[in-house]
Amino acid sequence: MSQRRLRLLPERIPAAASDAIGRGIGRLGITPNMITLAGVAGSGVAAWLIVEERLLIAGAVFLGFAAMDFVDGAVARATGQATPYGALLDAVMDRVGEALVLAACIWYFAERGEDVQAAFGFAALFGSIAVSYVRARGEALGVATREGLFRRQERVLLLGIGLLANGLTVVIIILAVLANLTALQRWVIVGKGLREQDREAAEA
Repeated sequence: MSQRRLRLLPERIPAAASDAIGRGIGRLGITPNMITLAGVAGSGVAAWLIVEERLLIAGAVFLGFAAMDFVDGAVARATGQATPYGALLDAVMDRVGEALVLAACIWYFAERGEDVQAAFGFAALFGSIAVSYVRARGEALGVATREGLFRRQERVLLLGIGLLANGLTVVIIILAVLANLTALQRWVIVGKGLREQDREAAEA
């Protein structure tokens, strides 16, 4: 099924660049799984820094380690270490890292008595989980979709910028709204695909 490609950021960096990076890192003996685990560890550090109200450093750490998400797959392809388990580990750890940082933002707002912002933080966390869950369920049912206005790449970049620019309140509201809209968008795409499958099955 063809889908309208609505994306704010590219899915991945250009193949020529990613392959060169992957080969270079692979020569150092660093495996894709090492990079994946380092990424989630970095998100954990960023979450701790947010709880400690050191937002600027948290933003730098979060964005720096989030960039590894563009690297682990390249290393896996360049070194021939791409495996289903590695793909699973990468996908799960990406979501764990994002959830840790969003949970820390909720804690940050709650500790400051900013209940409205904390509620938006919960909404942002729910939306980020829903975006991934709808995609996973769609793929399990035979309808694959990577489309979405506000996927993980956009969420991570905006959250990192919000931390760096001391604009977390504005960013968490935007995240809450756009993450949930993206989940709804994917729901519509998957639902349309499933209905098409039903029609094709009925006509067969």
